[in-house]
This record gives sequence, C-alpha cells and structure tokens, in this order.
Amino acid sequence: MTAPTGVLVPGAKEVRDMLSGLVGKPVGVSPGAPVTPAPDRPVSVAVYVDPQMNVNALCLMDLAASAYTGSALALLPPGGAQDAVEEDGELSGMQVEALYEVVNVLSALFNTPGAPHSKLHKLYAPGEDVPGDLAGMLSAFNRVDLAIEVPTYGKGALSLVVP
Repeated sequence: MTAPTGVLVPGAKEVRDMLSGLVGKPVGVSPGAPVTPAPDRPVSVAVYVDPQMNVNALCLMDLAASAYTGSALALLPPGGAQDAVEEDGELSGMQVEALYEVVNVLSALFNTPGAPHSKLHKLYAPGEDVPGDLAGMLSAFNRVDLAIEVPTYGKGALSLVVP
C-alpha cells in the first residue's frame, strides 16, 4: 500500500479550525509529541484511502484525544470522558461512534486542491489491533504531531501521518 503523490500533511491551524468548528468550542492546538501505540498507551488509528483504496493518510489519537473529541462532539458529559481515560482505559460504544464521526470529518483536511480524494476507510478504536502493514506506516516522516485541549474535557495528543 503506497500513498499517491499530492497528499499534504495539514498544519496546526487547519487542525485547530476543523476541530473547533466540529465541537463548537475553541480547541487549543500546539506542537506536541508523536502519538505511538504501546501496550500501556492505547491509541485510535483512522485510515484514509484514495479512490483506488490506497492508504493515503492516517490519524492517530491517544486515548484522551479520542475520548475528549468524540465526547465533545456528542455532547457527552466531561466526567464520563475523563473516566474513560483515567479509570476505564477504553471508550464506551457511544464514544467510539462519536469518534468515528470526528475522524470522518477530519478526512476533509487531506482533500486539498490537486490531491486525490481521501475518505475514511476504517477506524481502529483505542486498544484494537492495527494490522502490521499499517503499523509500519505509523512512524512515517511526513507527519504533524499536536497537543490538543478540548475546553471542559481535557488535553490529548493527535498525529496526522501521510505515508
């Protein structure tokens, strides 16, 4: 699975504007550390594909960013989102559904003039196994790593990767 040329990694401003518009609150976005899955750090991985089903972008979110963006979109209480992160270590079914909508909307970040159309192909929720061919793409160099803060929910981390 190789990425076609023309897909650009979005900047922090585009990510901030998209997330803020999505959750209806001013989401803080600043440079951050790369999001990498580990047994003690579950992450969500959204896989975007072009019309030929080639993977052309990935979105990784740590458990906190996954819970807080999804919960803010679905207007779920901040306490439940914080419990998912601090106590449960996983998202509820409703939080996963809301997260799916978040990463689906984020596909627009990759649909820039001249780039092949990107659409969400699959969401791996935090803790789900990511296939080996995708795991190999997670450390690609064409990426932006961001710290995000969703008002009243909390802070998390998000990485956008173009293989």
